Amino acid sequence: MAAITDSPVADSPEALRRAQAEATLRPRDLAESLGVSEAHLLAARTGQGVTRIAAHPDGLVGGLAALGRLMALTRNDSIVSEVEGTYLDYRPGAHASMVLGPEIDLRIFASHWVHGFAVEAETKQGLRRSFQVFDAAGDAIHKVYLPLGADPAAWTALRDRLATGETSDRIETGPRSPVEAAIEAPEKAARLREEWDRLTDSHQFLMLCRKLRVNRLGAYRMAGAPHARRLAPEALGTLLHRLAETRVPTMIFAGNRGCIQIKSGPIGPIRPMGPWLNVLDPGFDMHLRGDHVAEVWAVTKPSRRGPAVSVEAFDGRGALITQLFGHRTAEVDHNAAWIDLLEALPAEVA
Repeated sequence: MAAITDSPVADSPEALRRAQAEATLRPRDLAESLGVSEAHLLAARTGQGVTRIAAHPDGLVGGLAALGRLMALTRNDSIVSEVEGTYLDYRPGAHASMVLGPEIDLRIFASHWVHGFAVEAETKQGLRRSFQVFDAAGDAIHKVYLPLGADPAAWTALRDRLATGETSDRIETGPRSPVEAAIEAPEKAARLREEWDRLTDSHQFLMLCRKLRVNRLGAYRMAGAPHARRLAPEALGTLLHRLAETRVPTMIFAGNRGCIQIKSGPIGPIRPMGPWLNVLDPGFDMHLRGDHVAEVWAVTKPSRRGPAVSVEAFDGRGALITQLFGHRTAEVDHNAAWIDLLEALPAEVA
């Protein structure tokens, strides 16, 4: 996504409202075409179907269980994950919070939950109610949709409880944080591999990267096989098709700086449409821009339960698009079938 410009439209809520009334584009695409953020579009409609709310997840996400089944949407520039379920077992934390329901599974980083809105929007199917949260630049972090036709009483009560009373139809946003390209330190490669082999939990990996002053993609390039095996860019699409054919359960991570959404279980057929690879399952939709995939890695990290093996895709800037892991539960470990799928994926040709 390009940087937000100093578009004069951003200073004209009336122009933004008019553009939305006339638009055929989705809000994200409309915002991009106007040189503003999605949050600018919603702020312009404050008092006209849009209510400004406190964005912190303790109040918002902590209150969603009472609304019953909802649709959770998390995305970045290259992937959209939409999961239907209930926001169960919310666990607040100083740095990271979690939702640990069997359907909706989130990792939340509250410092990026800056602008919040409760939205009522007319659609061809009826009135659609949602809560939408954006970061300091006005880009979407997480959206929550009430099903069409559902009783709105609990949604309205939560909206009113979170309302800030802000009535301005303008919003102040900051610049987007640039994507961090791969950071490598080839002279530290041997040390990286040695300390990598001593990991006991995959979550320790990012701490190791910070210690060595590299980042995720840089570490994969430095370590090489067997720690990180580079695959062909088309391997991600191949893997998705094979997961659909075999019904091997997986965990698909999709997210941004403020929220990571995890979908666990088997997936249905992959339906290509232009550059998009789509999963349209009951209760789960995923939309992936296959043409954005520039690097794919099969990564093995030690853990107390055995190797954690993932497939991770990055775009041409070095931004992480998605991670896929073999699905494990306390009762069942599908890792063997998962690894068989990975070993058959095409390697990158040097």
